[in-house]
Amino acid sequence: MHPLELEIKELIVSALSLEDVKPQDIDSGAALFVEGLGLDSIDALELGVALQKRYGVAMSADPAENRKHFASVHALAQFVAASQAAGRPN
Repeated sequence: MHPLELEIKELIVSALSLEDVKPQDIDSGAALFVEGLGLDSIDALELGVALQKRYGVAMSADPAENRKHFASVHALAQFVAASQAAGRPN
């Protein structure tokens, strides 16, 4: 497992207070919303804030782009890594 993916899984569990979920139980490729982990729009807002605080990434104003980034842990890790590589503050 990629270290960044594990960090994001840990962030999801802690930021969203998922008491019955362990980071290692989250499939990196599984959907985060509706099916998969079953998160909702409020969870997305909380997770977005947590990602911004932890990694300094900013979400797009384009909802379609945000849905792509929040599709899975793997997609979030790619987004964070790309943001960091582009020199955005983290």
